Amino acid sequence: MIKKPTKKEKTIRPKYNMGQNAWFMIKLAWTSREKKVLVLSLLSAFLAVALNLINLYVSPTILSVVERGASVSELIWTIVCFVLALMLVSAGSSYVNTNTLYGRISVRREIVNLLNRKMTMTSYQNINDERFKTLKIKVQETIGSNSAATEAVWTTLTDLTTNIIGFVIYLILMSSIQPLLLIVILATTIISYLASNRLNGWGYRHMEEEVEHSTQIYYLDRCSSNLSVAKDIRIFGLRSWIDELYAKSIAAYTAFHNKAQSVYIWASIVDLILTFLRNALAYAYLIGLVISGGLSVSEFLLFFSAVGGFTAWVSGILGGFNTLHKQSLDISTVRECLEYPEPFKFEDGEHIEAEANRLYEIRLENVSYRYPNADKDTLTGIDLTLHPGEKLAVVGLNGAGKTTLIKLICGFLDPTEGRILLDGKDIRTFNRRDYYMMFSAVFQEFSLLAGTIATNVAQDSVGMDMDRVKECVDKAGLRKKVESLKDGYETYLNREVYEDAILLSGGETQRLMLARALYKDAPFIVLDEPTAALDPIAESDMYQKYNEMTSGKSSVYISHRLASTRFCDRIIMIADGGIIEEGTHEELLKAGGKYAELYQVQSKYYKKGDGENEAK
Repeated sequence: MIKKPTKKEKTIRPKYNMGQNAWFMIKLAWTSREKKVLVLSLLSAFLAVALNLINLYVSPTILSVVERGASVSELIWTIVCFVLALMLVSAGSSYVNTNTLYGRISVRREIVNLLNRKMTMTSYQNINDERFKTLKIKVQETIGSNSAATEAVWTTLTDLTTNIIGFVIYLILMSSIQPLLLIVILATTIISYLASNRLNGWGYRHMEEEVEHSTQIYYLDRCSSNLSVAKDIRIFGLRSWIDELYAKSIAAYTAFHNKAQSVYIWASIVDLILTFLRNALAYAYLIGLVISGGLSVSEFLLFFSAVGGFTAWVSGILGGFNTLHKQSLDISTVRECLEYPEPFKFEDGEHIEAEANRLYEIRLENVSYRYPNADKDTLTGIDLTLHPGEKLAVVGLNGAGKTTLIKLICGFLDPTEGRILLDGKDIRTFNRRDYYMMFSAVFQEFSLLAGTIATNVAQDSVGMDMDRVKECVDKAGLRKKVESLKDGYETYLNREVYEDAILLSGGETQRLMLARALYKDAPFIVLDEPTAALDPIAESDMYQKYNEMTSGKSSVYISHRLASTRFCDRIIMIADGGIIEEGTHEELLKAGGKYAELYQVQSKYYKKGDGENEAK
């Protein structure tokens, strides 16, 4: 069932018009060192017009030679000249059109590069922005093939140039024809253009609806091909369920496009009717001139072809603008995505240098944060100071806001109220990328690159310090494992890319993440429940390992298992959007509050005793 468009979907308008988007593509071709695209496109247009004029004049000229009783040699020479001209111009046109393809692909590839850069470097807040996510999905259709708008627009611009040049030449040629007839031709084609333009813009006005359907399809595609869920699909027999969901999503997507095509077909019907009326009037007028003796046979043939050609030029111009309008909508989407506002400062922010051995202070003053479209704050009125060199634990039940707090501290989110200070300065004034360099972090979902163990530790393949990689792997307790492998540090990870890649166990992967954090050697260490998949004892051991290896660093440890963070200098417990308890592990147990209560509940599952689940 098709969702009824909202008021927002009905009134949405592109940010840029056709002229602005055409100029954007021209400037991009110029700045991306693909100037040949512009030259070859113009040359292609001139050759196309030349070829059309040769075809226009070939029959009337030959007929004129026959009418005036010229010699056979003159007739043959006339035919040969036209044949040679057709061959040369056709060959030149074919050569130019073939060679311009590569430059057009390069320009589209440059747009892909710009979009990839935007996606990887945009402010983290944009990742959760619904409008930005919609644009991100939509632009994939504009860059994915040769027929996509970012490449096909060159064909449209070339055709438009061809039609405009041809229109001017034919207008001069037909200046002797009744002006009223020319006005009729122009009027009918303009009406056809306006109607088609309105109808063909339906897709852009319903972009949100289309993205909703395509998002579901892309999600199911990812799930069905994701190795991490392969076991679940088999164990729980999810294939039939996924197939059913996929079929429903495809049906909804197809229904949407069927509705779109039913709208677009009316544009074609209007154009067909007006074209018939236009041509009928033109041909009737010319036939009348021949009957009255106002035109010779060869002139009739010339003007008969010219009327059709003139109509084609006018239709081509308006049809080209219509096509350009649709492509412009897609290009406008690309530009809106590329130019999407950045809430954070980057190059325009204050530069700071992360000094590994320096101790910094981070302070949160009355910080609140509410996610977009949420009914209430996730965190409210947080006052917290991470003292230089302090090891801080953040604990609480799932959904308490621990991860949101970490995202605020790391600068991924800006508070909706309050401020976050680094050594007394609001972090919003800094170059945010410089600020990120302050942190070595391991999150709940971390990335294993499709590369070697060494590149996963260094997060770089250029200028890697191999001695340091080995040192960090050794400190993380993974050296024996790595050096036992056939290719050692050059062993590949990620079997989705490399057939000979290995799979590390959960504990081994955690140690690899520790090695990565050690290699970066940033002033702050942040662990956001990266060991949640491990058992409580293994998690506690791993946190102790992090503690030993990051001695002297300011650290923030997050866990919903309270026993794992007993070693920290200070523990804060979050609940109901705020800090409800604060102190050392011993102080919180002695206070007998929520922390102590939750610890007692959890500890009986960790401790070894005479009973299976009894605490000592």
